[in-house]
Amino acid sequence: MLEAQGPCHGWAPRRPNPSRASCAGQMLEVRRGLYLGGAAAVAEPDRLREAGITALLTVDSEEPGFMAGAEVEGLRKLFVPALDKPETDLLSHLDRCVAFIGQARAEGRAVLVHCHAGVSRSVAIITAFLMKTDQLTFEKAYADLQTIKPEAKMNEGFEWQLKLYQAMGYEVDTSSAIYKQYRLQKVTEKYPELQNLPQELFAVDPTTISQELKDEVLYKCRKCSFFAQNAVPSWVLSTGMVNSAHVVDG
Repeated sequence: MLEAQGPCHGWAPRRPNPSRASCAGQMLEVRRGLYLGGAAAVAEPDRLREAGITALLTVDSEEPGFMAGAEVEGLRKLFVPALDKPETDLLSHLDRCVAFIGQARAEGRAVLVHCHAGVSRSVAIITAFLMKTDQLTFEKAYADLQTIKPEAKMNEGFEWQLKLYQAMGYEVDTSSAIYKQYRLQKVTEKYPELQNLPQELFAVDPTTISQELKDEVLYKCRKCSFFAQNAVPSWVLSTGMVNSAHVVDG
């Protein structure tokens, strides 16, 4: 459960209060000054003002626009373009999002994190914030958030990315083997033709095996410098590469 941690942090979760959520325009306050919502939450700027929100983090396909004269004065904004699909790369944006929320709250600002429906993308971002702030596992942070918002349900791709975020110590370490393996997978998802790369383009990289993966073998692509762990996806196996430390750098 979320424990009381002072004026800028959370308290033990309680059952959602419908009137509390509706008065803020379909927003739910998950911590003091930290709101979770969907597109309806920003449809009426007056409701942002009513909730005292002066920082807005949008993770959606389009950035919300306000009609002329309807802007919220002093509103700080961060827009992360992202679709609610398992293949969407949210991991690479987590540090920036978590820092934005943390900085705004440190300045005494109320923050709204929203996507379109308020159940997946925004839930993933707030879960990452709870993980880093309280050093929680993904499972614990996600379960705590679901006690406040039972309908919260991020897609399986975001769940996997948050587990990688935890494995990297709640920081996106682009030099880690974990992240390089992740990027390799993303590249092959975007460019399926790379699935047919011949075996000789890969070689074991002995210098980048992190402590977490010390018993694993990483394969390095000589052309793109990305890596794949020995638990490689099927496309790698289709090239004929063997899952062994005896792969030769030909």
